Amino acid sequence: MLFIQGAADADPKPTLAQAKAQVADLQEKAEVAGEAANELRGKISAQQAKVKALQAGIAKQQVQVDAVKRQIGSLAVAGYQTSGMSTTAQLLLSTNPDQFLSQASTAQAFAGQQNSALRKFQDAQGKLSDLQASEQSELAALQAVKAQQEGLKKQLQANLDAAEKVLGKLSDADRARIQAENEKEANDARAKRPSRDKGRMDDNLPNVPVSGRAGIAVQAALDQQGDSYVWGADGPSSFDCSGLTMYAWGKAGVSLSHSSAAQYGEGRRVSRSNLMPGDLVFFGSPIHHVGMYIGNGKMVHAPRPGKPVQINDVDYMSGYTGAVRPG
Repeated sequence: MLFIQGAADADPKPTLAQAKAQVADLQEKAEVAGEAANELRGKISAQQAKVKALQAGIAKQQVQVDAVKRQIGSLAVAGYQTSGMSTTAQLLLSTNPDQFLSQASTAQAFAGQQNSALRKFQDAQGKLSDLQASEQSELAALQAVKAQQEGLKKQLQANLDAAEKVLGKLSDADRARIQAENEKEANDARAKRPSRDKGRMDDNLPNVPVSGRAGIAVQAALDQQGDSYVWGADGPSSFDCSGLTMYAWGKAGVSLSHSSAAQYGEGRRVSRSNLMPGDLVFFGSPIHHVGMYIGNGKMVHAPRPGKPVQINDVDYMSGYTGAVRPG
Protein backbone atom coordinates (compact mmCIF):
# COMPACT_ATOMS: atom_id res chain seq x y z
CA MET A 1 0.00 0.00 0.00
CA LEU A 2 2.87 2.34 0.76
CA PHE A 3 4.30 1.73 -2.76
CA ILE A 4 0.95 2.46 -4.38
CA GLN A 5 0.52 5.62 -2.34
CA GLY A 6 4.02 6.77 -3.28
CA ALA A 7 3.31 6.24 -6.97
CA ALA A 8 0.11 8.22 -6.68
CA ASP A 9 1.86 11.07 -4.91
CA ALA A 10 4.53 11.14 -7.62
CA ASP A 11 1.97 12.02 -10.28
CA PRO A 12 -0.62 14.29 -8.65
CA LYS A 13 -3.46 15.76 -10.65
CA PRO A 14 -2.93 19.45 -11.38
CA THR A 15 -5.49 22.06 -10.54
CA LEU A 16 -7.26 23.73 -13.44
CA ALA A 17 -5.01 26.79 -13.13
CA GLN A 18 -1.88 24.65 -12.98
CA ALA A 19 -2.98 22.65 -16.01
CA LYS A 20 -3.61 25.81 -18.04
CA ALA A 21 -0.15 27.13 -17.14
CA GLN A 22 1.54 23.83 -17.99
CA VAL A 23 -0.32 23.53 -21.30
CA ALA A 24 0.50 27.12 -22.25
CA ASP A 25 4.18 26.52 -21.51
CA LEU A 26 4.27 23.30 -23.55
CA GLN A 27 2.42 24.91 -26.44
CA GLU A 28 4.86 27.83 -26.45
CA LYS A 29 7.77 25.38 -26.52
CA ALA A 30 6.08 23.66 -29.45
CA GLU A 31 5.89 26.99 -31.29
CA VAL A 32 9.60 27.64 -30.66
CA ALA A 33 10.49 24.24 -32.10
CA GLY A 34 8.11 24.81 -35.00
CA GLU A 35 9.66 28.11 -35.99
CA ALA A 36 13.14 26.59 -35.72
CA ALA A 37 11.93 23.91 -38.14
CA ASN A 38 10.48 26.62 -40.38
CA GLU A 39 13.86 28.36 -40.46
CA LEU A 40 15.35 25.27 -42.07
CA ARG A 41 12.91 25.50 -44.98
CA GLY A 42 15.16 28.03 -46.70
CA LYS A 43 18.25 25.90 -46.18
CA ILE A 44 16.46 22.86 -47.56
CA SER A 45 15.24 24.77 -50.61
CA ALA A 46 18.72 26.17 -51.28
CA GLN A 47 20.28 22.72 -50.88
CA GLN A 48 17.71 21.18 -53.22
CA ALA A 49 18.48 23.86 -55.80
CA LYS A 50 22.19 23.03 -55.57
CA VAL A 51 21.51 19.33 -56.06
CA LYS A 52 19.21 20.02 -59.01
CA ALA A 53 21.82 22.24 -60.67
CA LEU A 54 24.51 19.62 -60.19
CA GLN A 55 22.28 16.91 -61.62
CA ALA A 56 21.62 19.05 -64.68
CA GLY A 57 25.37 19.62 -65.02
CA ILE A 58 26.04 15.89 -64.71
CA ALA A 59 23.53 15.10 -67.47
CA LYS A 60 25.12 17.72 -69.74
CA GLN A 61 28.65 16.51 -69.02
CA GLN A 62 27.66 12.88 -69.63
CA VAL A 63 26.58 13.87 -73.14
CA GLN A 64 30.06 15.30 -73.75
CA VAL A 65 31.76 12.18 -72.40
CA ASP A 66 29.64 9.94 -74.61
CA ALA A 67 30.41 12.09 -77.66
CA VAL A 68 34.16 11.76 -77.08
CA LYS A 69 33.77 8.01 -76.62
CA ARG A 70 32.07 7.76 -79.98
CA GLN A 71 34.83 9.86 -81.58
CA ILE A 72 37.54 7.60 -80.18
CA GLY A 73 35.62 4.53 -81.31
CA SER A 74 35.43 5.92 -84.83
CA LEU A 75 39.16 6.58 -84.84
CA ALA A 76 39.84 3.02 -83.76
CA VAL A 77 37.69 1.62 -86.56
CA ALA A 78 39.47 3.83 -89.08
CA GLY A 79 42.82 2.59 -87.83
CA TYR A 80 41.71 -1.03 -88.21
CA GLN A 81 40.56 -0.46 -91.77
CA THR A 82 43.94 0.94 -92.80
CA SER A 83 46.37 -1.13 -90.79
CA GLY A 84 44.48 -3.98 -89.24
CA MET A 85 43.13 -4.41 -85.74
CA SER A 86 45.74 -3.27 -83.25
CA THR A 87 45.89 -4.33 -79.65
CA THR A 88 44.75 -0.85 -78.66
CA ALA A 89 41.77 -0.97 -80.98
CA GLN A 90 40.80 -4.38 -79.65
CA LEU A 91 40.76 -2.98 -76.17
CA LEU A 92 38.81 0.06 -77.31
CA LEU A 93 36.14 -1.99 -79.03
CA SER A 94 35.96 -4.51 -76.23
CA THR A 95 32.91 -4.93 -74.02
CA ASN A 96 34.57 -2.75 -71.39
CA PRO A 97 35.87 0.36 -73.19
CA ASP A 98 35.82 2.38 -69.95
CA GLN A 99 38.57 0.16 -68.57
CA PHE A 100 40.62 0.73 -71.67
CA LEU A 101 40.05 4.46 -71.67
CA SER A 102 41.16 4.74 -68.07
CA GLN A 103 44.39 3.02 -69.01
CA ALA A 104 44.83 4.74 -72.36
CA SER A 105 46.83 7.62 -70.91
CA THR A 106 49.79 5.23 -70.59
CA ALA A 107 49.31 3.63 -73.99
CA GLN A 108 51.63 4.62 -76.81
CA ALA A 109 49.45 3.37 -79.68
CA PHE A 110 47.55 6.58 -80.29
CA ALA A 111 48.96 9.46 -82.30
CA GLY A 112 47.70 12.71 -83.76
CA GLN A 113 43.90 12.82 -83.61
CA GLN A 114 43.76 9.80 -81.36
CA ASN A 115 45.87 11.51 -78.69
CA SER A 116 43.75 14.66 -78.96
CA ALA A 117 40.56 12.64 -78.56
CA LEU A 118 42.00 10.83 -75.56
CA ARG A 119 42.89 14.11 -73.86
CA LYS A 120 39.38 15.36 -74.49
CA PHE A 121 37.98 12.23 -72.92
CA GLN A 122 40.18 12.46 -69.87
CA ASP A 123 39.18 16.10 -69.36
CA ALA A 124 35.48 15.41 -69.87
CA GLN A 125 35.54 12.33 -67.64
CA GLY A 126 37.40 14.24 -64.93
CA LYS A 127 34.80 17.01 -64.92
CA LEU A 128 32.03 14.42 -64.79
CA SER A 129 33.65 12.70 -61.81
CA ASP A 130 34.02 16.04 -60.00
CA LEU A 131 30.36 16.88 -60.58
CA GLN A 132 29.27 13.46 -59.34
CA ALA A 133 31.39 13.83 -56.20
CA SER A 134 29.90 17.28 -55.56
CA GLU A 135 26.41 15.89 -56.03
CA GLN A 136 27.00 13.23 -53.39
CA SER A 137 28.36 15.83 -50.99
CA GLU A 138 25.39 18.15 -51.48
CA LEU A 139 22.93 15.25 -51.17
CA ALA A 140 24.52 14.33 -47.85
CA ALA A 141 24.22 17.94 -46.67
CA LEU A 142 20.57 18.01 -47.78
CA GLN A 143 19.79 14.85 -45.84
CA ALA A 144 21.49 16.28 -42.75
CA VAL A 145 19.34 19.44 -42.84
CA LYS A 146 16.20 17.37 -43.41
CA ALA A 147 17.10 15.16 -40.46
CA GLN A 148 17.59 18.27 -38.31
CA GLN A 149 14.16 19.53 -39.34
CA GLU A 150 12.57 16.16 -38.61
CA GLY A 151 14.10 16.25 -35.13
CA LEU A 152 12.55 19.65 -34.47
CA LYS A 153 9.17 18.47 -35.76
CA LYS A 154 9.34 15.51 -33.37
CA GLN A 155 10.21 17.92 -30.56
CA LEU A 156 7.21 20.06 -31.49
CA GLN A 157 4.88 17.04 -31.48
CA ALA A 158 6.31 15.77 -28.20
CA ASN A 159 5.40 19.06 -26.52
CA LEU A 160 1.89 18.95 -27.95
CA ASP A 161 1.50 15.35 -26.81
CA ALA A 162 2.69 16.32 -23.33
CA ALA A 163 0.11 19.12 -23.26
CA GLU A 164 -2.61 16.61 -24.12
CA LYS A 165 -1.45 14.36 -21.28
CA VAL A 166 -1.77 17.27 -18.86
CA LEU A 167 -5.31 17.89 -20.03
CA GLY A 168 -6.01 14.17 -19.74
CA LYS A 169 -5.40 14.36 -15.98
CA LEU A 170 -8.26 16.82 -15.55
CA SER A 171 -11.84 15.94 -14.85
CA ASP A 172 -14.33 15.82 -17.70
CA ALA A 173 -15.90 19.01 -16.38
CA ASP A 174 -12.59 20.90 -16.36
CA ARG A 175 -11.71 19.72 -19.86
CA ALA A 176 -15.12 20.81 -21.09
CA ARG A 177 -14.61 24.20 -19.45
CA ILE A 178 -11.26 24.68 -21.21
CA GLN A 179 -12.76 23.65 -24.54
CA ALA A 180 -15.62 26.11 -24.09
CA GLU A 181 -13.15 28.89 -23.24
CA ASN A 182 -11.10 28.10 -26.36
CA GLU A 183 -14.19 28.13 -28.57
CA LYS A 184 -15.33 31.44 -27.10
CA GLU A 185 -11.89 32.95 -27.69
CA ALA A 186 -11.99 31.88 -31.35
CA ASN A 187 -15.54 33.14 -31.82
CA ASP A 188 -14.72 36.47 -30.21
CA ALA A 189 -11.73 36.84 -32.52
CA ARG A 190 -13.82 36.06 -35.61
CA ALA A 191 -16.35 38.65 -34.51
CA LYS A 192 -13.61 41.29 -34.71
CA ARG A 193 -12.82 40.71 -38.37
CA PRO A 194 -12.94 43.96 -40.35
CA SER A 195 -16.28 45.22 -41.58
CA ARG A 196 -16.61 45.14 -45.36
CA ASP A 197 -19.21 47.89 -45.59
CA LYS A 198 -17.94 51.34 -46.52
CA GLY A 199 -14.44 49.90 -46.92
CA ARG A 200 -13.48 50.54 -43.30
CA MET A 201 -12.29 48.48 -40.40
CA ASP A 202 -14.47 47.46 -37.50
CA ASP A 203 -15.01 50.07 -34.79
CA ASN A 204 -13.29 47.77 -32.29
CA LEU A 205 -9.97 48.05 -34.13
CA PRO A 206 -7.36 50.77 -33.64
CA ASN A 207 -8.20 53.96 -35.51
CA VAL A 208 -4.93 54.22 -37.45
CA PRO A 209 -4.78 55.27 -41.11
CA VAL A 210 -3.32 52.61 -43.37
CA SER A 211 -3.25 52.40 -47.14
CA GLY A 212 -1.32 50.99 -50.07
CA ARG A 213 0.31 47.59 -49.83
CA ALA A 214 0.56 47.82 -46.04
CA GLY A 215 -3.20 48.40 -45.94
CA ILE A 216 -3.81 45.28 -48.03
CA ALA A 217 -1.53 43.23 -45.78
CA VAL A 218 -3.18 44.49 -42.59
CA GLN A 219 -6.64 43.81 -44.00
CA ALA A 220 -5.62 40.28 -45.03
CA ALA A 221 -4.19 39.50 -41.59
CA LEU A 222 -7.22 40.89 -39.75
CA ASP A 223 -9.49 38.81 -41.98
CA GLN A 224 -7.95 35.67 -40.48
CA GLN A 225 -8.91 36.39 -36.88
CA GLY A 226 -10.33 33.30 -35.25
CA ASP A 227 -8.48 30.90 -37.56
CA SER A 228 -6.61 28.10 -35.81
CA TYR A 229 -2.87 27.76 -35.24
CA VAL A 230 -1.37 24.83 -37.14
CA TRP A 231 2.37 24.42 -37.51
CA GLY A 232 3.54 24.83 -41.10
CA ALA A 233 0.20 26.24 -42.26
CA ASP A 234 0.01 29.41 -44.37
CA GLY A 235 -3.71 29.61 -45.08
CA PRO A 236 -6.32 29.96 -46.10
CA SER A 237 -7.98 28.92 -42.83
CA SER A 238 -5.12 27.94 -40.49
CA PHE A 239 -1.70 29.44 -39.85
CA ASP A 240 1.43 29.44 -37.78
CA CYS A 241 2.90 32.83 -36.88
CA SER A 242 5.20 33.26 -39.89
CA GLY A 243 2.66 31.60 -42.16
CA LEU A 244 0.15 34.34 -41.29
CA THR A 245 2.51 37.24 -42.02
CA MET A 246 3.73 35.54 -45.21
CA TYR A 247 0.14 35.04 -46.34
CA ALA A 248 -0.96 38.59 -45.52
CA TRP A 249 1.95 40.32 -47.22
CA GLY A 250 1.63 37.89 -50.11
CA LYS A 251 -1.84 39.31 -50.71
CA ALA A 252 -0.13 42.68 -51.11
CA GLY A 253 2.31 41.27 -53.67
CA VAL A 254 5.30 41.00 -51.32
CA SER A 255 7.01 37.63 -51.03
CA LEU A 256 8.27 36.56 -47.60
CA SER A 257 9.87 33.38 -46.32
CA HIS A 258 7.90 31.00 -44.14
CA SER A 259 10.14 31.63 -41.14
CA SER A 260 10.07 34.35 -38.50
CA ALA A 261 13.88 34.39 -38.30
CA ALA A 262 14.17 34.74 -42.08
CA GLN A 263 11.49 37.45 -42.24
CA TYR A 264 13.53 39.55 -39.82
CA GLY A 265 15.99 40.01 -42.67
CA GLU A 266 13.39 40.69 -45.36
CA GLY A 267 12.59 44.33 -44.85
CA ARG A 268 13.88 47.66 -43.63
CA ARG A 269 14.54 47.79 -39.89
CA VAL A 270 12.37 50.26 -38.00
CA SER A 271 12.52 51.37 -34.38
CA ARG A 272 9.66 50.61 -32.04
CA SER A 273 8.87 54.31 -31.78
CA ASN A 274 8.38 54.50 -35.56
CA LEU A 275 6.16 51.45 -36.00
CA MET A 276 3.47 51.74 -38.68
CA PRO A 277 0.58 49.38 -39.53
CA GLY A 278 1.84 46.47 -41.58
CA ASP A 279 5.28 46.40 -39.94
CA LEU A 280 6.37 43.02 -38.65
CA VAL A 281 7.34 42.73 -34.99
CA PHE A 282 9.61 39.95 -33.76
CA PHE A 283 10.20 38.19 -30.47
CA GLY A 284 12.69 35.83 -28.85
CA SER A 285 16.40 35.17 -28.94
CA PRO A 286 16.80 33.36 -31.23
CA ILE A 287 13.75 34.77 -32.98
CA HIS A 288 10.79 32.39 -32.83
CA HIS A 289 7.70 34.57 -33.19
CA VAL A 290 6.38 37.29 -35.50
CA GLY A 291 3.23 39.38 -35.55
CA MET A 292 1.91 42.25 -37.67
CA TYR A 293 1.64 45.68 -36.09
CA ILE A 294 -1.75 47.35 -36.66
CA GLY A 295 -1.34 50.55 -34.64
CA ASN A 296 -1.91 51.86 -31.13
CA GLY A 297 0.52 49.36 -29.61
CA LYS A 298 -1.37 46.36 -30.96
CA MET A 299 -0.60 43.50 -33.32
CA VAL A 300 -2.48 40.70 -35.04
CA HIS A 301 -0.74 37.33 -34.85
CA ALA A 302 -1.07 33.57 -34.54
CA PRO A 303 0.12 33.23 -30.92
CA ARG A 304 0.76 29.50 -30.48
CA PRO A 305 -0.90 26.06 -30.74
CA GLY A 306 -4.29 26.14 -29.06
CA LYS A 307 -4.74 29.87 -29.66
CA PRO A 308 -6.55 31.43 -32.64
CA VAL A 309 -5.31 34.28 -34.78
CA GLN A 310 -6.13 37.34 -32.69
CA ILE A 311 -5.27 40.92 -31.75
CA ASN A 312 -3.10 41.54 -28.69
CA ASP A 313 -0.88 44.25 -27.32
CA VAL A 314 2.65 43.98 -28.66
CA ASP A 315 3.73 43.40 -25.05
CA TYR A 316 1.53 40.28 -24.96
CA MET A 317 4.67 38.47 -26.12
CA SER A 318 7.87 38.75 -24.08
CA GLY A 319 11.32 39.24 -25.53
CA TYR A 320 10.64 41.95 -28.11
CA THR A 321 13.52 41.81 -30.63
CA GLY A 322 12.77 44.41 -33.27
CA ALA A 323 10.68 45.23 -36.33
CA VAL A 324 10.98 45.42 -40.10
CA ARG A 325 8.93 47.08 -42.81
CA PRO A 326 8.46 44.76 -45.81
CA GLY A 327 8.01 45.88 -49.37
